[in-house]
Amino acid sequence: MEWTSRGIVLSARKHGETDVILEVMTPDRGRHLGLVRGGRSQKHRPNLQPGNELEVTWRARLSDHLGTFTVDPVKARTALLMGSPLGLHGVQHVAALLRLLPERDAHPNLFGALEVVLDHLDRFDIAAPLLVRFELALLDELGFGLDLAACAATGATDDLAYVSPKSARAVSRDAGRPYHDKLLPLPPFLADGQRQPGSEITFQDVSEGFRLTGFFLDRHFPQDFAGPLADLRSHVATSLEREYRSAFPWSF
Repeated sequence: MEWTSRGIVLSARKHGETDVILEVMTPDRGRHLGLVRGGRSQKHRPNLQPGNELEVTWRARLSDHLGTFTVDPVKARTALLMGSPLGLHGVQHVAALLRLLPERDAHPNLFGALEVVLDHLDRFDIAAPLLVRFELALLDELGFGLDLAACAATGATDDLAYVSPKSARAVSRDAGRPYHDKLLPLPPFLADGQRQPGSEITFQDVSEGFRLTGFFLDRHFPQDFAGPLADLRSHVATSLEREYRSAFPWSF
């Protein structure tokens, strides 16, 4: 069997003296692993860094075998990602999220979202809402999507301010006010049309976004969320807070 596709490197772990097992995210084959012979060589090592994009050709005798990859570089992101703590932690974070997906399941929308996130990890103000939206997209792809289009109680589409932890649906400010302590805040940038043009997305908005997605990730993937994934999210949040405090100290 053989196929060729684009692949974004999620990880490359040592295998034997000279080889690596490469983990990539592809648009049409999903998250896929394969052996790269000589992957620890000076020729291959720079290309097999997390976040880089490759053209990968996978070959195996049977479809359920690990198989081997041959790789050619397409887009290098190493310098961009290694330039800041957010870049380093961000690429590890999205890779950990993608490991919640079944291996070899195609998710082209997530592949596209991954490209966008990785290309903007050098801009914290752009990366922050993108990372929250990436987590929302992942929940949706896994069948646990949130319905943020209209109020679950009234059907209204204006002034959405909360999310019900039970139904995962949006709730308007008026309808949710009596129960605000039992509802999750919905930051304006996640509610269509709620953020005024020209207004900034604050660190509080981002924190509420991560709190929202984190609640549902923890509900549906408690074992994964209690381990490295939670630690990586914490590192990302810390990196973002540092960037926001430096750029917008008056907002704290």
